[in-house]
Amino acid sequence: MWLRLLHQGRVVKGKKKKNKNQKKSRKNPHDRLILWTKPKRKPKDISQEDFDSTPDDLVVREVHAYICIPGFRTEEITVVTTLLDAIEYPAHDILKLYDKRWEAEINLRHIKTTLGMDILTCKTPEMVRKEIYTYLLAYNLLRTIMYQAGTTFDTEPTRLSLQATRQHLKNFTSEFIHKTKVRGQKLYRIMLQTVADSYEKKRVGRVEPRVKKRRPKAYPRFARTSSNSSS
Repeated sequence: MWLRLLHQGRVVKGKKKKNKNQKKSRKNPHDRLILWTKPKRKPKDISQEDFDSTPDDLVVREVHAYICIPGFRTEEITVVTTLLDAIEYPAHDILKLYDKRWEAEINLRHIKTTLGMDILTCKTPEMVRKEIYTYLLAYNLLRTIMYQAGTTFDTEPTRLSLQATRQHLKNFTSEFIHKTKVRGQKLYRIMLQTVADSYEKKRVGRVEPRVKKRRPKAYPRFARTSSNSSS
């Protein structure tokens, strides 16, 4: 199964294919089956072996949707998938699945930016791998705390703030020292409740471009001069 967004510059070519499993009452012009044919010439971005192993034609499903956000122009997107059954996989579930797919980009940004893994300080390949593994362990620890906080206090774990979880864990770490098991469990539950209070509302249509917000200052870089150099 694969799911992708049809590029806006791509011309939709293919024959419309009838869906025998789809009832007449469920026919929708924005949800149709298309027969894609294999191009005669090999694209430059794949190898000859991969091109030869590709089937001559492929039946895919196109789901068209309109994104309507107050204050913005209405945009049309086309999601292409191999989930052909419109009854078992409704169009709104396909679009919802594609929307959740972009959360992977936000999670990668959390690892690099929130946890500070954008710049690695180790010099050897072995130590760099250990440094990456350490960041991943810390990320999994924070996600585990968010999951436990969400399931314990009936909130969606994916909508909790990872940055707030990181700060709360840092603040509670010193409180766990020299505490009994019973007292530690109570403190841990208090920490989970504090993490669960950091619930973030989903902002529909939020744009997060990969650009720097602030421009660098127009100052030259500092260069250390030799003490023996004459003025």
